[in-house]
Amino acid sequence: MNTDITVDKITVQIADEQYLEYVETILSTIADAAKVRGTGIARRSPEYIEQKIKEGKAIIALSGDEFAGFCYIETWGNKKFVANSGLIVVDKFRGNGLAKRIKRKAFELSRQRYPHAKIFGLTTGLAVMKINSELGYKPVTFSELTDDEAFWKGCQSCVNYDILQRTERKHCLCTGMLFDPEKEEDK
Repeated sequence: MNTDITVDKITVQIADEQYLEYVETILSTIADAAKVRGTGIARRSPEYIEQKIKEGKAIIALSGDEFAGFCYIETWGNKKFVANSGLIVVDKFRGNGLAKRIKRKAFELSRQRYPHAKIFGLTTGLAVMKINSELGYKPVTFSELTDDEAFWKGCQSCVNYDILQRTERKHCLCTGMLFDPEKEEDK
């Protein structure tokens, strides 16, 4: 745990156009994390991240003006599904619950904008799985996730794409997790 960082001084908010200056930093932080972990993180273009920010579908965390973390949401299957993707926390801000704050904000944004949509994510990280579980996500097979080809095409830039392709999209190193609002309402 990094005790030098005061997490409550980090702002976590919905990004808008004033945060476009952070796009390259976001992308390089994601790329660096993928190299260090050796796990699959799909690459996104600067234009794609800019679009998410302009649409109000991105969460940014800042310590003053210093970039600390990021996540975005995207709809799939005619807005029946929402993915929370691209979660990243800068190394020096890890271990203080910042990822949980970012993920919670992305979850709240998803529920607010798309209250009837199923929310899902793919991850290889235990920490993200724990956060997702706390938010009500359940591990599911990939067949329970969106069948939107555009979503799965995004996996092509991941180092593990060959696994997904060889298994006809049934298995990968990622775990699929899903929050189904209808099942939550039944509770």
